[in-house]
Amino acid sequence: MRLPLLALLARGPAHGYELKQDLEQLLGSAYPQPNVGQIYVTLGRLEKSGLIEGEDVEQSSRPNKKVYHLTDAGREALHAWFEETEDEPRVRDEFFMKLALAPQTGLADQIALINRQRRQYLNTMRSLSKLAAAEDRDNRMAHLLIEGAMLHLQADLDWLERCQEELEELE
Repeated sequence: MRLPLLALLARGPAHGYELKQDLEQLLGSAYPQPNVGQIYVTLGRLEKSGLIEGEDVEQSSRPNKKVYHLTDAGREALHAWFEETEDEPRVRDEFFMKLALAPQTGLADQIALINRQRRQYLNTMRSLSKLAAAEDRDNRMAHLLIEGAMLHLQADLDWLERCQEELEELE
């Protein structure tokens, strides 16, 4: 949450609730909605670490609000973030641990685990398809997010099929 908030502040000053709304609008309903409390805690940490600065702004009929802006250090951190590549191989996959350990425990059948996981992925794909249909067609980022999630799920389904084939050969 830290770096996406910095990225939103690169456009200009904003307060926490505006940032929450901006994230929701940008990413659509498929992305887990950020908790405004989490946003304010994160903003406090970013301010403490010198990446943003906050300024209290008076409001005539409401309590003051704190508006944040990016510091030079925050802009540098953001540049570094955009330069980094993401390397997240799924070698610490929780499902695979269950699959690998099931025969040793005698508590679960590997094929049953695969089938249960397959049903979960298919249900998730159906939910994402419904979200895609309901999402504003002009929100390209939300549609790309949903499409990426569905492509990952399809790859996971293909991998489950491969696991099942391999395990059935061993029997």
